[in-house]
Amino acid sequence: MTEQHRTSPAPQASEVQLSAGPVEYQDTGGDGPVVVLLHGVAMDGSLWRHVVADLSSDYRCVVPTLPLGGHRRTMKPAADLSVLGVARLVAEFLDALDLADVTLVMSDWGGAQALVADGRDERIGRLVITSCEAFDNFPPGLPGSNLRTSAKLPGGLKLAFSLLKAKPMRRLPMTWGWMSKRPVPHEVMDAWFRPLWTSKEIRRDLRKYVLGVPPRSELLRWAEKLRDFDRPALVAWAAEDKVMPPEHGRRLAEMLPKGELVEIADSYTLIPEDQPQQLARHIRNFLRSS
Repeated sequence: MTEQHRTSPAPQASEVQLSAGPVEYQDTGGDGPVVVLLHGVAMDGSLWRHVVADLSSDYRCVVPTLPLGGHRRTMKPAADLSVLGVARLVAEFLDALDLADVTLVMSDWGGAQALVADGRDERIGRLVITSCEAFDNFPPGLPGSNLRTSAKLPGGLKLAFSLLKAKPMRRLPMTWGWMSKRPVPHEVMDAWFRPLWTSKEIRRDLRKYVLGVPPRSELLRWAEKLRDFDRPALVAWAAEDKVMPPEHGRRLAEMLPKGELVEIADSYTLIPEDQPQQLARHIRNFLRSS
């Protein structure tokens, strides 16, 4: 267990009004350096609960719930929730909270590439990229392909997530079985999926994102723009990842001018679930050295 220097504060639930709609977030507060942690599709900020419990003794951890399907507050009907639209929403979130010199940490969602390519990274002092969408792996792997197919069909998302009420379905490779080596606790997954089970507007928001992926040429252009990110960057990739190729992690670390790579054993994509203590230790070491 990482040494704690003082009692970790309990995160406070808050909400901010952005152009697309209300965004809920957790904030541990304090005067330590700011770490903003971002989750992926069909989950919420609780993905980071173990990492935040470790880091929050020394860092102010801010964890928004992005409109990617696990959110409980619907977005405006005309909101741009494409990949680039959500990336711009993250930039707007940092502006609204007036957060500067942020360490931006992401898992599963690869929007950092869009943020940098769009020139909206001025508040970011450091990047931590854990196993996530990269290059043209949008939506990623077998689960992403399955989700995209569902989003294209009338009622497809409702059916796809209704099937996940059956707990054995959650461990199939085409759903969540390749996302984490160890099953995510069912009560956590229930909370992630409940908005999609109960709200057609939440399903509408997710559909916008899943179908809002730009052409391959644009995705690769975004990745190339990471060569212009001249601040410290840590790439922490799951060595056994079946959805986000480990080769992508190595390529990203080579592209980033100040990038460094760590590969985390005994984990699939969701490192914050499979190896939270290892990940928190690597983030601490990175922040101290950078």
